[in-house]
Amino acid sequence: MTSSTGSDTDTDLDQVILPAIPPVHLLSGQVPSLQVTDRLHRGSHIVGRFETSGLAGFKVAAQGRPLRVLLTLSADDRSVSGWHTGKPVPGGPLTRLVQIRSQGRLRQCLLLKGRRSHAKVAFDLAAEEIPDDGLVCIEALDIMEGDGIGEEVRRIVSGRVAPDGVAGVRLDKVVLDEPPEVDFDPDTLDGFRCELSTLISAGGLANLNRQGVRVLRSGMFVVNPVLKDTFGGTGRITLRLGTKAEPASLIPASWRRVNSELRWLRHATKKLLGSAAPRVDRVLSVRDGEAVEFEQRPCGNVTELELASPTTSPLLVFVASGRGVLTTLESGVSH
Repeated sequence: MTSSTGSDTDTDLDQVILPAIPPVHLLSGQVPSLQVTDRLHRGSHIVGRFETSGLAGFKVAAQGRPLRVLLTLSADDRSVSGWHTGKPVPGGPLTRLVQIRSQGRLRQCLLLKGRRSHAKVAFDLAAEEIPDDGLVCIEALDIMEGDGIGEEVRRIVSGRVAPDGVAGVRLDKVVLDEPPEVDFDPDTLDGFRCELSTLISAGGLANLNRQGVRVLRSGMFVVNPVLKDTFGGTGRITLRLGTKAEPASLIPASWRRVNSELRWLRHATKKLLGSAAPRVDRVLSVRDGEAVEFEQRPCGNVTELELASPTTSPLLVFVASGRGVLTTLESGVSH
């Protein structure tokens, strides 16, 4: 039986597809608006879990308006290759470097390190980027996959980041909303708030409520394109990098000659007070692999890294610090 209000091919049994109407929080993979999946296993309390690099497509009633897309992704004990086959391959200690694309364009990159890491992604879609059918596609790709990524970036991170970096990553939440007219952000954020705002990605946060200095354990971090009228959107940013003593359990065996952790901490403190500030080795555009100009001003054990706020491509920053110490992100300043 054909429907009296539909086309000749529609029937009364055809399922009506209900689009997501912004503002909306999507917390499950069972919502009707999730129309397309590719290597994404739908969840009931999360949107889904990626087998490997994959895609989720949502039907959205944007009505000719721009959209702000906010994503929450995370890694846990099941975030390993082969988890979906029942034959998981144990993951190593390497950091994951993941691209987030939408409507075919690179939007942000994120680093995930460890088994309890959460990362946030935020980007805007212009009205003309959303097709008439309202399909908004979100892709998570390993840094080694897809086109439009600089070969120099891939060469440098090869062996430093985990292969198949999207395997088992959870897509916990998708928020679709209209971009606010103005975001009232402070001029200065501490290290944790820099990552929570999505400007920085340094491995993901185990505790989204923490504040203060952010330890950079991977020797690199991402500076993501900023959103209009948000922190970092004024043209230039300054990131204040410092150092802290590495925990005794993580230092090389040759350092374990001290009789107790307390004695080692005293020794490390003396070393730290005389150590050089962290050094930024290079900054690369993820999209084309080209070197990006920056200025670094060391002062004691602190380095101020100043660079232009990225607008079209994430930047990958490589840092180095002395033996026995870790680089930290103390704060960011938006000029």
